[in-house]
Amino acid sequence: MSVRLALAGATGAVGSLVLKMLEERNFDCASLRLLASKRSAGKQILFRGKPITVEVLGPGCFEDIDLVIASTPDEVAADLAAWARAAGTLVVDESGYHRMMPDVPLVIPEVNPDAVANHNGLIASPNCSTTQLVLALKPLHDAGRVRRVVVSTYQATSGAGVAGQAELIESTRAELAGQGSPAVTFAHPIGFNLVPQIGSHKADGYTSEELKLVYETRKILGDDSIQICPTCVRVPVSNCHSESILVETERPISVEQARKLFAEMPGIEVVDDLDRNQYPMPRDCDGSDSVFVGRIRRDISSPNGLAFWCVSDNLRKGAATNAVQIAELLVAREMVPCGISA
Repeated sequence: MSVRLALAGATGAVGSLVLKMLEERNFDCASLRLLASKRSAGKQILFRGKPITVEVLGPGCFEDIDLVIASTPDEVAADLAAWARAAGTLVVDESGYHRMMPDVPLVIPEVNPDAVANHNGLIASPNCSTTQLVLALKPLHDAGRVRRVVVSTYQATSGAGVAGQAELIESTRAELAGQGSPAVTFAHPIGFNLVPQIGSHKADGYTSEELKLVYETRKILGDDSIQICPTCVRVPVSNCHSESILVETERPISVEQARKLFAEMPGIEVVDDLDRNQYPMPRDCDGSDSVFVGRIRRDISSPNGLAFWCVSDNLRKGAATNAVQIAELLVAREMVPCGISA
């Protein structure tokens, strides 16, 4: 099935990567429309060797479009979804706006592909830190039923977009020169620093980013009884989020069994040899679509506990690649409303 595709937010950091993924993965589209804000309108972008002119995102732009991948801010997502639904266009949304709405499936194709069947014109892609966490939890949950998770994230500056990565460079340069640097994108200077706040202050002293890990994980795994204690930290790394994860399961899972479960899970690569100094690190995982797991060990404080380390490229699997995989899943299941048969 070949679809008439649109990409909203095409000139942003994630949107540009979505375009690259569509090309790399040879996504079958009969046509492609690129949509962005007024300041980007008229810009030409190459796709498969041919220039496409960027159009303004607005009402009426989804006519004759079957499917849209939307990489827009939350404040744009609501209007975009309304415009697309009015035109009968199916939406894969990467924003956080729709994720927890009860009638919107929140999907990681390797974890809960069947959830796409319950869509009402819109499918959401999870937060980047949630995606790698849930992909790693899935095989453990299936084998032993996850009861409790303690997760600390070490999130790269790319999670705050191009501005975040640029601020890391400028802040680091300033610190090396013995000068102060203003914090613009982050609450504090990020060079040679850790900032234990991502998102706004919410209930019980948690942040919005931390609560995403709680609620999105439960929704994707379909189990509201899972107890999750998250801490999210911004670190001076350009790209790739890292997570320290402690899991308690209802049924015990040995380290050997966990390693086998991870190795057999689609989308996961195991890098775990402490004696040889082999474990996932951001600089090695950058540019990959996999979720990397290592430092797998038993929790010496709990008989049913496992601890491990997890790293993933938050711009790829955490955002762009997952959205494209959802689109591929919809096409494979012939769920796109007006796709053109090959």
